[in-house]
Amino acid sequence: MRTRTVVLFACLLVACSKAADRGQTAVRVALITPGSITDAAWNAGAYKGLRQIRDSLGLSVSNIEARTPAEQEEALRSYARQGYTVVFGHGYEFQDPAERVAQDFPNTIFVVTSGERVRSNVVPLVFRIHEATYLVGMLAGAMTHTGKIGFVGGMELPPIKLGYDGWVQGAKAVRPDVQSRVTYLNTFDDAAAGKEAALAMIRLGVDQLHHNADAAALGVFSAAKESPGVQVYGANGDQVSLAPDRVVASAVVDLPRAFLLVARDVKQGTFTPRVESFGLASGVIRLATNPALEASWPAGLKGRIQAARDSIVAGTLKITEGTTP
Repeated sequence: MRTRTVVLFACLLVACSKAADRGQTAVRVALITPGSITDAAWNAGAYKGLRQIRDSLGLSVSNIEARTPAEQEEALRSYARQGYTVVFGHGYEFQDPAERVAQDFPNTIFVVTSGERVRSNVVPLVFRIHEATYLVGMLAGAMTHTGKIGFVGGMELPPIKLGYDGWVQGAKAVRPDVQSRVTYLNTFDDAAAGKEAALAMIRLGVDQLHHNADAAALGVFSAAKESPGVQVYGANGDQVSLAPDRVVASAVVDLPRAFLLVARDVKQGTFTPRVESFGLASGVIRLATNPALEASWPAGLKGRIQAARDSIVAGTLKITEGTTP
């Protein structure tokens, strides 16, 4: 199998070299996800974006799952060797390996979602999801009967921590005495661990749950569905369908829209390395509510949330780092 793989890579490299000589090299786009594309959240959204790049722009695409740091770096290097024009490393954890690999492949554009800096041909897409988690936090603060809210994170990465900060600050804006609990699972894949973390919080009186845990969050939804009076808030995608009578709202990242913006610029030859940052004003980040549950919102809450959204967009309301439970 190893010999066949080496031969395949060699053939691909020769083919790419000949195409370049003829000036006919086509734009090709690859996606590397740190988890399953069936997680109904972060990775599923990226895969949907890749398919839209294929369908809307007519570009050749490929995707692979790489969970460990070593696998992620090798996947970046493999796609670059094969001559892919754009390689999306889907997550903050791809920043450092992308910078290492990029030194050897200056003609490949490495895009790090939730990245933090530009390094030559390594560019980040920054998603200010904390602007939307502030709004779902406002909902949780208004909807809680126990005064206790909880957050389950996959790993304690800076974008996830800032999303948690937004969640707590939004809740406290509505209910200053709210108590918050947070658990980081150190995995994005273990739904059983996500469920146990949620159930532990529920046993302590938490009745509003939020997450940023990808496939592990499926366990959070399961725990909420089994627990009377508990409501849950989605992340990265509109997750109402996972528990239609329990999901109040979701903090959404429209990954397909962001992916298309990058790929279109590359195809048109207008792409320049830069930090691309998306917040509520862009429409890439948004609050998606569950219409079936809006009748249960306290009076005046919808107006307060809209006012907060307008203030965030205007820059007069800012989410700060370092919230403590």
